[in-house]
Amino acid sequence: MTEASNPPVEDPHVPDTDTSPAPSESANNPDQLQLTIHHRNKPHTLTLPSTATLHDLTLALETTLNIPTHHQKLLITPPSASLPGTLKPPLPPSHATLSLSTTLPLTSPRFKLTIFGTPSADIQTLNAQGATQSAREQRRRTTHAQYAATATPASVASSLSRIHTLSSPSGTPDAQYTFHRLLPLPHLPNPARSLDFLTRLRDDPGIRSAMRIHKFSVPLLTEMDPIEHTTSHSRTLGLNRNKGEVIELRLRTDAYDGYRDYRTIRKTLCHELAHCVHSDHDRLFWELTSRIEKEVERGDYTRSGRVLGAGAGAGVGMDEFYNPGEWEETLREGEYERGFG
Repeated sequence: MTEASNPPVEDPHVPDTDTSPAPSESANNPDQLQLTIHHRNKPHTLTLPSTATLHDLTLALETTLNIPTHHQKLLITPPSASLPGTLKPPLPPSHATLSLSTTLPLTSPRFKLTIFGTPSADIQTLNAQGATQSAREQRRRTTHAQYAATATPASVASSLSRIHTLSSPSGTPDAQYTFHRLLPLPHLPNPARSLDFLTRLRDDPGIRSAMRIHKFSVPLLTEMDPIEHTTSHSRTLGLNRNKGEVIELRLRTDAYDGYRDYRTIRKTLCHELAHCVHSDHDRLFWELTSRIEKEVERGDYTRSGRVLGAGAGAGVGMDEFYNPGEWEETLREGEYERGFG
């Protein structure tokens, strides 16, 4: 026997559990369309008219996220037969006039709208950085060309052409273990001051002491032209050519408007003196560099502090260069242990 079924009775006090608005429709205004768009892994909610087109979307993104339309790239997931997965303005008329409500797969659980593009503020920052770098490089080149084209006064040229040696009597240790010639670059501004700088290095009590200990005799100590040893990735601070025939030091700032810190340059010189013995930057080289630095400090009775320089460089062939980062890298890798005398 089968019981007759009774019609269901609706309880007016139990609300319908499926009254939430559609994902793309505003609950308060059916004439509006809400879209969540992702940019740089961050969601942004846009409210557009329900009649908005794809072209209207690109304009709204330009206003809201400050991404110019010609820098926008839209990724629509999942793609449809009428709409490709990737759109890049300016949109063709066949796509620009499509309605968002009917074209986008709003009801799909996989629906996601992503925009790729750089905001105008970021572009302006990058352009400003590039312009600043270009202007700095142009100033350096202009300064170099200006002074390279300027004839050195005869009085200065005559002075620079001489070989500058210590005033110690011939045959003494100072005269034998030293830099036998000092050569500033006459085409750069104020070569006389560079000569004074080189003279100070040569006559530095700590440098003289270390050169006597290791019997270093270097024919030429000169300055290097910064522009010839500067790239966008490196700045060479010193060079040792042919194991002590010539040592070049970066005395000047990149803009030729001053001189670098004396103790930083002296530390570079210690590095280059070590290349008179060791060409490779191995453990023996760094041990000798450290020993020379300590000897220079002990021998310098005028010392009042230490300043550690920074920079990088590269050499070619027999030219040795100062790259301070290698010292720290050697210490980190455990190739060198402190404690020797």
